Amino acid sequence: MNITSPCVVTLVWTLTDAQGQLIDELDEPVEFFYGGSDLLPKVEEALADQAPGFETQLQLEPEHAFGDYNAELVCYEERALFPEQVEPGMQFEGLPEGASTSGMPDDLIYTVTEVYASHIVLDANHPLAGIALRIKLKVLDVREATVEEVGAGSVGESPFAVLDRAPPDEPLH
Repeated sequence: MNITSPCVVTLVWTLTDAQGQLIDELDEPVEFFYGGSDLLPKVEEALADQAPGFETQLQLEPEHAFGDYNAELVCYEERALFPEQVEPGMQFEGLPEGASTSGMPDDLIYTVTEVYASHIVLDANHPLAGIALRIKLKVLDVREATVEEVGAGSVGESPFAVLDRAPPDEPLH
């Protein structure tokens, strides 16, 4: 079976930055819904009409991966608004109640990047924003999507979705 929308593809990959530093290695096969939200559009484009055994290496510029870094998504909030044990790498959905920064989106994940006695620095950029990526991938299998998968547009939690929430300074697995 060739890859056409909708279907489910089983992949393994190695993801590095442009300098070859390892970001993620998916060495155990994982299923992705092709034609939904599980894969980045440029990855889907490269997989179109391919079959099991297909291998490729892609260079993804920030605009084709997780976007450019936006300094306007960084803010400072009072230390008192956070739990006592707050530390860099912790993440929060939206800003805490009582936040003083106006105009920040409520639907983003904010990562604590720095902790000071009086304030906390939060960054709502994707951890891989502004980074050119290289992905080497291999298609292990292709199958028809189930009715449930088609309805959801996904086979579940995609590793790309996991990357959306991973702390920027830790390996992403």
